[in-house]
Amino acid sequence: MRAEIQNTVESIEKSLDLLRQRMDYGTAAFRLEEFNARVEDPTLWDDPDSAQKLMRDRQALVDALARYEGMAQELSDQVELIEMGEAEDDADIVAEAEAALKSLEKRADAAELEALLNGEADGNDTFLEINAGAGGTEACDWAQMLQRMYVRWAEKRGFKVELQSEEAGGEAGIKSAGYKISGQNAYGWLKSESGVHRLVRISPFGKGTRETSFASVWVYPVVDDNIEIEVNPADIRLDTYRSSGAGGQHVNTTDSAVRITHIPTGIVVTSSEKSQHQNRDIAMKALKSRLYQMELDRRNAAINEAHESKGSAGWGNQIRSYVLQPYQMVKDLRTEHETSDTKGVLDGDLDPFMAATLAMDVAGKSRAEAAGED
Repeated sequence: MRAEIQNTVESIEKSLDLLRQRMDYGTAAFRLEEFNARVEDPTLWDDPDSAQKLMRDRQALVDALARYEGMAQELSDQVELIEMGEAEDDADIVAEAEAALKSLEKRADAAELEALLNGEADGNDTFLEINAGAGGTEACDWAQMLQRMYVRWAEKRGFKVELQSEEAGGEAGIKSAGYKISGQNAYGWLKSESGVHRLVRISPFGKGTRETSFASVWVYPVVDDNIEIEVNPADIRLDTYRSSGAGGQHVNTTDSAVRITHIPTGIVVTSSEKSQHQNRDIAMKALKSRLYQMELDRRNAAINEAHESKGSAGWGNQIRSYVLQPYQMVKDLRTEHETSDTKGVLDGDLDPFMAATLAMDVAGKSRAEAAGED
């Protein structure tokens, strides 16, 4: 077997070995039996939230097992084909199997990255908040473009997307929007998107000038029942108001929208569904998630300052630039990952950017652990 093919095989084996470790493969079958037994319990759905979490956890294990075993079998099959092709001096068989191995290597790399989403809240659902920054109408339009981009990204992954609040811009776009996005590792993937996003383009509003706009994106995990967050009622201020959706149309004709301000931290959360009671519940959950995110940031010390002060959505704070004129380029300023496929990115093709940030974070943790051992 040629050295190049052997290197590919070893790379895949390394990724598969990490997958085995992350899922604790030796106990996976036993854990799946336990899940199946609990699923058959007739009282399971007496507690819908716990039942849904159980079903998600079970499906995650089923998917992880199927992915690992499928790739392991494919590796074995392709190696066998290469050995057979070499023995029969059939270059076509070898070339076809080698191409299949290259494709498998990319999928194994992606699976390896996803397996590294093992932070305390990485597997949780997430809240996503978008706010227009410096740039007036241009910024509101840019915030709406980001809104569309993230919704498309989530839908491509099969995640559930729920709009929880939205404030229309004065002339176009949105001033802000809040979503709950539900799916396996939703927070783990999206957490890298927190920060300020900068757009450079020719103004679409008749100015004909090149404009720079900013919008901020903030991501924090949905707090599940296993995480206790206490909020002192004396520390919050609750306001009700009449909300409006995009285009200025009223979502409510009564003051049913809710805004909760956490006085010690200055955190503000809103919800504008039809029911004031529902809005209070949604807003409190969002507040607890924001407070939990702050605690995660303190522990990790990686993005603590960003989430506590947030900075201004303008120059000097951006994590990513999207240039549509005079050339086409999206570039992440943390990882240096870039692409000229601006349309693809704005249509939700964000995985390469998220993967690059995750790989950088993992490498940083590995270096920190190595330094701690010295």
